[in-house]
Amino acid sequence: MVQRMQEKVIQDVPGLDFAIGTHSYNKIPDVIAAVLRGDGPVLECSEEDDREATLDEHIDGSISAFVNILFGCDRHCAYCIVPEVRGKEWSRNGVSICNEVSKLAESGVKEVTLLGQSVMSYGRKDAVWAKDFVSTMGFQEPLPRLLEAVSSIEGIKRVRFTSGHPSGCSLELARAMGELPEVCGHLHLPVQSGADRILKMMGRGYDRAGYIEAVGRIREKVPDLAITTDVIVGFPSETEDEFEATRSLMEEISFDNAFIFKYSPRPDTRALKWEDDVSDEEKLRRNKVLLDDQDKRGTLINEGLIGKTVEVMAEGPSKRNTDRWAGRSSANKIVIFEHASGVEVGDLVDVLIERAMPQTLYGKIEN
Repeated sequence: MVQRMQEKVIQDVPGLDFAIGTHSYNKIPDVIAAVLRGDGPVLECSEEDDREATLDEHIDGSISAFVNILFGCDRHCAYCIVPEVRGKEWSRNGVSICNEVSKLAESGVKEVTLLGQSVMSYGRKDAVWAKDFVSTMGFQEPLPRLLEAVSSIEGIKRVRFTSGHPSGCSLELARAMGELPEVCGHLHLPVQSGADRILKMMGRGYDRAGYIEAVGRIREKVPDLAITTDVIVGFPSETEDEFEATRSLMEEISFDNAFIFKYSPRPDTRALKWEDDVSDEEKLRRNKVLLDDQDKRGTLINEGLIGKTVEVMAEGPSKRNTDRWAGRSSANKIVIFEHASGVEVGDLVDVLIERAMPQTLYGKIEN
């Protein structure tokens, strides 16, 4: 918003101390210092990325951390403003990422999530590894190489990455996910629609069959893969049959979870020129249908885990009931369990699942 609106943000929000655009995150400490000196309001909205000054500091005390590996986006989906405000896609150097993760591990972090608007594009347009870099596992692609390197850092128990795109679901990535024990068995892969015409209008760069094939490549190496997605309902001109195509694709893939969004026009996007012709009432109905479907699907998938043992990273007392602890499985499922003596935050524990809800598992630590 700041990158797009610039001075108008300061004008429209009385009392705002500062506003920082998407190309200026590295200026945050300086901007805060200026505000504390009484120099506000401050607008920092550069048009150029300062690649050498990427923020890589983190707040101590957490067992999990997010690490940016790719900035910007070149996909230009019809409904999305991100490429316009975040600029062209570029990737950080692999060594600098590993150095950041090493510092995190030294501070007690056990799990890192590698971030990018289209994270599987990492290294496609930039030289992120030295020419003499050799992957022990023989990986040639930048992202599998990074997953291997980060997984080898002492103290790191889990590695995640998000968000994905079907074009990045390569055989090498599938092998990395299947053979590196630290890489979690969860993939967030936005689909947005199950109808080819809508996917083409959106500019997603794949069709229904291509999406299914991409998921199949990963599942061949990771049979227990948990897959989550994003879906937009009510995109301009979406028919009932096309909505049903999305519904059937979600059932065919059998998503563990889905984030469903009702389409709304966004300024400066290609989709803005098309009539927003699906009524709000119909968007709400379609949204509810998919959410109800997903609740049933999630319940069925999770009930299949009852009686099985899953490895959970302990995160501490549950927010709803401090007598119990919470954590996440490799599949990124929330697991609630009875705390056992000696278990500390960041430990990996085996939990026998006794009960399941659409988004939550319940169990006890196995002896």
